[in-house]
Amino acid sequence: MRQQENALKKLGFGCMRLPQRSEDATDIDFETLKTMFDRFLAEGFTYVDTAYPYHQEHSEAAVRECLVKRHPRESFLLADKMPVYKVETAEDYPRYFAEQLERCGVEYFDYYLLHNLWSEAYEKTVRLGGFEFIQKIKAEGRARHVGFSFHDTAPVLDRILTEHPEVDFVQLQINYSDWESASIQSRACYEVARRHNKPIIVMEPVKGGGLANPSDEVKALLKGHSPEASCASWAIRFAASHEGVMMVLSGMSDLAQMEDNMSYMKDFRPLDDGEMEVIAKASDIIARSTAIGCTGCQYCVDDCPMHINIPRLFSIYNFVQQFGTNNFPAMHYGRAVAGRGKPSDCIGCGMCESRCPQHLPIRENLKLVSAMFEQK
Repeated sequence: MRQQENALKKLGFGCMRLPQRSEDATDIDFETLKTMFDRFLAEGFTYVDTAYPYHQEHSEAAVRECLVKRHPRESFLLADKMPVYKVETAEDYPRYFAEQLERCGVEYFDYYLLHNLWSEAYEKTVRLGGFEFIQKIKAEGRARHVGFSFHDTAPVLDRILTEHPEVDFVQLQINYSDWESASIQSRACYEVARRHNKPIIVMEPVKGGGLANPSDEVKALLKGHSPEASCASWAIRFAASHEGVMMVLSGMSDLAQMEDNMSYMKDFRPLDDGEMEVIAKASDIIARSTAIGCTGCQYCVDDCPMHINIPRLFSIYNFVQQFGTNNFPAMHYGRAVAGRGKPSDCIGCGMCESRCPQHLPIRENLKLVSAMFEQK
C-alpha cells in the first residue's frame, strides 16, 4: 500500500457533480475543475472517485484532462466503477474496463468497483462472472483494491458479502437523515459491513445536497450549537465519525464547497457526544416533518396480498417531499417494486391498516405514491 494510503485523509472528491459552464451536464468547466484538483492535492487530499455514466459519460475524460495529465500518478488515488447495468455478456467486462482506462488516461485504478449492485444487478453480475473479473484485474495489478457500491437493503448486502468475502471494501449511502430510513437503511447496511469487517466508503453524505441546506428549524438547531460551522460540515463529519469508515465522498461543484469541506476535514475531528445529540435532534426534526408518518415497523407487509413494500415506498415518497429529486428517488422506487406489487396494485382490502400501530390511512397514502411515480 502506497504512502498516501497509509495516512489517508477521509475526504474524497466525488466527480458526479462537477462544476459546469451551463445546464448541459457535458459542459464541464475545466478551468475551475483544474483549480479544484490543484487545491485538493495541495491540502493533502488524494482520493478521487468517478464512474462511467457521470456527466453523461464525460466525467472520466474530465478527470484525465484536469487531473491525470497535470499531476504525477503517484500523487492521487483514483477510483472508477464497472457499469454493470450495461454489461450483457462476460466479454463486456474487459471491453468496458479497457475503455475506462483509456478515458481516464491511466494504466491502473487504485480502487475499482462493481457499480450500484442491488438484488437483480447482483444476480446478473454473478451469472456473468463479474466478481471473477475484478479479482483478475487485481491479480494483474490493474486495480489495487476491488469492491462494489450498493443501493439496496441490508439483507441483500449481507448475502453479497457472505457469498463474496474476497472483496476489499464496500461503498454505501450513509447520512444522518437516512440512518434509520426504511428505504436506504444506512445504519443497517453499515452494521452489516462492520460485521463482515469491510472498510466502508461513504457516498451521498449530504443527501444530494439536501443536508447542506436543510429546513429552517434544522438550520437553526445546527447554527445555534456551532454558528461558524456549515450545515454540510455536520453531515460529512457525521458520516466520517463512524468506526470503519475509511473515506467520505463529497460531490463538490465549486471551489467554495471544496474550501468549506477541506476546512474541517484537513484535521478531522469526529463528532463528540454532545454533537451526536444535536444530530439526533436534527434527524428527529426531519422525521417529524415527513408527509407520511410511517415508522417502518413492517407490520403491514407480511399480510399484504399484493406483496407491496409499503414502508419502503412511504420512505421514498417522504424523501421527495423533503429533499426533491436530487438523490435518485426513481431508482429507489424501481427497486422497491421489483418483484413486488406497485402502489397502484393495492386492492383496498384494508389488511395493512388493521396492522398499523400508527393507524395510518395506508390505502390513501399508496395513491399518493402512485401519483408521484406511476403517472407521467
